[in-house]
Amino acid sequence: MSELNLSQEFIFETAPYLKAAYSFNSQEWYAAHDLFEELWFEATGELRELLQGLIQVSVAEYHLENGNTKGSILLMAEGLNHLHASQSLAIGYDLVLLRDVVRNRLSSLQNQVNPTDFPKPNLTPLAHLASLTRNPSLSSTCECK
Repeated sequence: MSELNLSQEFIFETAPYLKAAYSFNSQEWYAAHDLFEELWFEATGELRELLQGLIQVSVAEYHLENGNTKGSILLMAEGLNHLHASQSLAIGYDLVLLRDVVRNRLSSLQNQVNPTDFPKPNLTPLAHLASLTRNPSLSSTCECK
């Protein structure tokens, strides 16, 4: 693993993070988990909390797609807790929306309601990152696939 500058100010515009966000937004949950985990190993503080939350939400969605509702509920709840713990982190993505989406999906699962009635988690970029995480050419630029 290469040395990364994992300061809060810059990580969200680095190729490794953008690859992870691209995988997350493409609903490639296992790949997103792996990519966020690589960053998590070197992170500290709120950044580590945020990455842990994204890892757990990714795995929760992976479990849900594979029929493991109980595992999905447990990991989604833990992921949501980590996302709340990092709420003051300014990352260029709409974390309020992400937490709301995860909370709604978790509530639906806990109440045995079909979670497909709610959108899947997505890292919605704020203006300056929108073109980077939604650009299909990003997959070839940062080898996202």
